[in-house]
Amino acid sequence: NIWKDHLREMDDLKQSVQNAVYEQKDPLLIYKFESFNLFKKLIEKINKDIISFLLKATLPIKANAEEAKDLKNPNSNLQTSRPDTITSAGRPQQAPKKAQPVSVKKETGRNEKVAITNGSETKEVKWKKAKLLIESGEWTRL
Repeated sequence: NIWKDHLREMDDLKQSVQNAVYEQKDPLLIYKFESFNLFKKLIEKINKDIISFLLKATLPIKANAEEAKDLKNPNSNLQTSRPDTITSAGRPQQAPKKAQPVSVKKETGRNEKVAITNGSETKEVKWKKAKLLIESGEWTRL
């Protein structure tokens, strides 16, 4: 609603600036002053609406005893992505396991040349054709 009003006011401003030409006034100067005043009014409206919304907002009140206990110890229901390895005294229970690096096997492109053999004969062909021969069981990749 605020935006519609603002757009309507900007349209009115455009019309009044066009009329300023007939009055032999500088339209750019009039546009600057009037648009700045409209901008200030827009900011005031937005601030008023925000303050009104915040004043009307209410915070939920916890009346349950369990919920009150949770307020005293807020970390009791938290779940972490790593296992607990630290005791309440702050000393580690066991040494954390070292993460192993991830290895990625390089895929062979369909147009890459590969060497294959059937025991007696060796060929170098594109992977597209070699894959079919290897899947048939007669050939193996070198």
